[in-house]
Amino acid sequence: MSATLRVVHYLNQFFAGVGGEERSDHPVSARPGPVGPGVLLDKILGEDAEVVGTVFAGDGLFAENEETCAAEALAQIMDFSPDLVLAGPAFNAGRYGLACAAVCRAAEEAGIPVVTAMHPENPGFPAAGTSVHTVSAADSAVGMEEALEAAARLGLKLARGEKIGSAADEGHLPRGIRYNEIAELPTSRRAVDMVLRKIKGEPYQTELDVPTLEEIAPPEPVADPKKARIAIVSEGGMVPPGNPDRFSGSRNGNWATYSFEGKDALPGGTFISIHGGFNTVFVNEEPDRMLAVDAFRRLAVEGEIAELHDDFLSTCGNGGAFVEMDGIGRAWAAELKKTGVEGVVLPAT
Repeated sequence: MSATLRVVHYLNQFFAGVGGEERSDHPVSARPGPVGPGVLLDKILGEDAEVVGTVFAGDGLFAENEETCAAEALAQIMDFSPDLVLAGPAFNAGRYGLACAAVCRAAEEAGIPVVTAMHPENPGFPAAGTSVHTVSAADSAVGMEEALEAAARLGLKLARGEKIGSAADEGHLPRGIRYNEIAELPTSRRAVDMVLRKIKGEPYQTELDVPTLEEIAPPEPVADPKKARIAIVSEGGMVPPGNPDRFSGSRNGNWATYSFEGKDALPGGTFISIHGGFNTVFVNEEPDRMLAVDAFRRLAVEGEIAELHDDFLSTCGNGGAFVEMDGIGRAWAAELKKTGVEGVVLPAT
């Protein structure tokens, strides 16, 4: 390997300077040398390495054709004979993060050291898998320089084949891999020391991070369902045929409103499920198995509810990031309150 390492940088269409969302269908392309934030990356690398090429693609195109785009990106990456592939930073942009993860997985399988950078809540982080090193980035491009510095520092070590320490030591996000280490103090002593530091308000480092979720108090039940307008919401990936809003079957961050106005039941072909976590055949044959419009129309006729709201709110919750699902739930609540909905039913998948 030469003294100067060859780095290929992967970007999306926005950071490559091609355009915004209107160019999200931009094909996989390549240019020699650094582009956009790659200029800063090249400066950070200094004499140790240089950005010899930049590969980029539209986020929308990549999201809809991940396997094909990853293969095309890898082919163009290989043309630059890289010693390292650095993808992103993707910050908290979900589609960009997923594309970075796919590019890194493809390059790693080809034997090329890889590193990427993104916000810990980006769905691309879990998608990258346990073998890809991901350094933490801010949720927006204001943290560009810090993320590139961290990615470059770790990437150079990977490219040189140096030993990589723990996530805390190297500054990358934990990958769920645990190693045994010999500690000077026994477990009981370390635990007591931790508790004492916590009681005193001193800094301490736990040896086992347990994720915690916000505790949500259940709302009061609807006072009188017979006087209430009821809405249906779904995280089952229910969309019109053709998936016009381009929901992803996994790690989706979109939601949309669809109508079943004038329908007392949903025959096959009315809506389909693009959910990637269960067998959707039976739901696609009879969408009421997921949305239960037929049952709620009957309840309205029988006077058990005042009426069924003619629109339903839909997303795909399979593998969704907590922060994104929280945002969708809050957006749904605000939308439904404007329409006078008093109760919501979320049929289970």
